[in-house]
Amino acid sequence: MLHLAARRFASMVIIMLTISFVLFVIFEGDKFNVATKVLGQYTTMDQRLRWLENNGYNDPFFFRYLRWLWNFIRGDFGNSIQFNVPVSRLLWDHLVNTGILAFFVFIITMSIALVLGVLSGIAEGTLRDRAISIGSVICTSVPEFASATILVAIFVFWLDWLPGTSPFVSGFSGRELVLPVAVLVIYNFGYYTRMTRASMAEVMTSQYVRTAVLKGLPRRRVVIRHALRNALIAPFTVMVLQLNYLLSGVIVVEVFFSYKGFGKLIYESALFGDIYLTSACTMVAVFVAVLSQFISDVGYTLLNPRIRFS
Repeated sequence: MLHLAARRFASMVIIMLTISFVLFVIFEGDKFNVATKVLGQYTTMDQRLRWLENNGYNDPFFFRYLRWLWNFIRGDFGNSIQFNVPVSRLLWDHLVNTGILAFFVFIITMSIALVLGVLSGIAEGTLRDRAISIGSVICTSVPEFASATILVAIFVFWLDWLPGTSPFVSGFSGRELVLPVAVLVIYNFGYYTRMTRASMAEVMTSQYVRTAVLKGLPRRRVVIRHALRNALIAPFTVMVLQLNYLLSGVIVVEVFFSYKGFGKLIYESALFGDIYLTSACTMVAVFVAVLSQFISDVGYTLLNPRIRFS
């Protein structure tokens, strides 16, 4: 187990180093483009050359990369061109907001998906199974911007129960989170419900489950003690990978509700051309993606003894 985790961790480090080098070439490979982004397109060539010299951009390329990588490890991403504040401060504030949003979305989505998936999987082919499957497919088929528009029209403009925006930078506000969380839960729970249902239905037809039923064990015990753990192996991997989606894949929802989270920060930095902020956001998103894959691999091993002891 420890050997497998060490191999996965080493693979994660190699992937991060490779991607970081590619990102450095894209964002800072052309030093004159960096100077133009920072100083503005109306500056003279002498001003740009002087800035490059003062900021160490005339050093060898590989030395610049190592310095850039070391600064990233230390959390020093430079100053944002757009907001004129340290990038690390912006990242922290917006990551906290997205973390709050992601926490509630993940807990609610997984709870609904697991319950409905198990209820559907143990009753394959019944009316309950078909009703849950149809509802899941319909919810997953509705794009986020469409469900957001519908919910805003109902709860903001018609009933006037909830605010239509979430314009806070840090902290927690329950009413402002209701609509963003609802949109993301509606869009995501159907997919995971279907995965859990398919896995549960397959496990319920396996030989060891049939044996447990023939031995006279209560159906509830068979489902919870024998079938559920094996049925969660496949959905677990996808559920953990959702952490990456909740960090950088919620741009549509955060922009729609003016929610000052990590996704909206990436969107704004890309539109403005803030090279330091965009590169920092990209590296953080890549780190979370690789880390979630590592957690998924280790968790999959814990759930599946055949891999653990192979």
